[in-house]
Amino acid sequence: MVRLHVWLKSLKAEEQIRSYFEALYGAWGRQHWWPARSRFEVIVGAYLTQNTSWTNVERALEGLRKARVLSVRGIRCTPLPKLEELIRSSGYFRQKAQRLKTFVFFLDGRYGGSLTRMFAQPTEKLRKQLLALNGVGPETADSILLYAGNHPVFVVDAYTRRILERHELMPAKAGYEEIRQLFERALAGAGAYGVVDADFLREPHAASVGPGGSCHLPSRMSTTVRAPLAQVFNEMHGLIVGVGKNYCKTSQLLCEQCPLQRFLPGAE
Repeated sequence: MVRLHVWLKSLKAEEQIRSYFEALYGAWGRQHWWPARSRFEVIVGAYLTQNTSWTNVERALEGLRKARVLSVRGIRCTPLPKLEELIRSSGYFRQKAQRLKTFVFFLDGRYGGSLTRMFAQPTEKLRKQLLALNGVGPETADSILLYAGNHPVFVVDAYTRRILERHELMPAKAGYEEIRQLFERALAGAGAYGVVDADFLREPHAASVGPGGSCHLPSRMSTTVRAPLAQVFNEMHGLIVGVGKNYCKTSQLLCEQCPLQRFLPGAE
């Protein structure tokens, strides 16, 4: 009976998450995540966004871009002190500079400096390799896999945890992998693609901007052609961020204006 109860609760959570996707995508449209000009820029951004705001990351990326070192070769050849200074706005700049160097060393050693060769690896194999690098946790690894590599993995962040807890779908102590697998099962389920307009799957490169949420302006990476499941995971993460930033805040709840309000426990 206990196993049956757990299974039924999980099934309900999966159905609700699919409903969240339908409601949010219907309200806000495409979110154009991850905003970047290249795969390597996505990777650098995934490192820099740790423990800071995206505004600070954008400043650091612009500094790297102006210095013409926002590339594998650029990070490889830039002296560590200079790299630290270029990304100072992102915070923890000494740690992050060293971690970027470590990533390029890994890329050079394992894959001859080729992102194409790296991303051609099976998802689980590459995920383990990334997680073994200093400074790469599950969220950073999955961001690299999904947004830069087009691998179908769902990215779990603090917004995801907060929303699940407040909607009583997951306890606060739920592990990253448990949450990731829940979303992946839910969004891979029957009907997950049916909630998206036909152009979404047929023309994933269309440069349309969603009306709200956490949407960015279209970029080369956000409009790239992706596998359908990876695109759904991509959009859902951006939509969840929109809820967390605008409505389901840490200390301020704006549930009445949120597209997910009707899914709250006890909502009529």
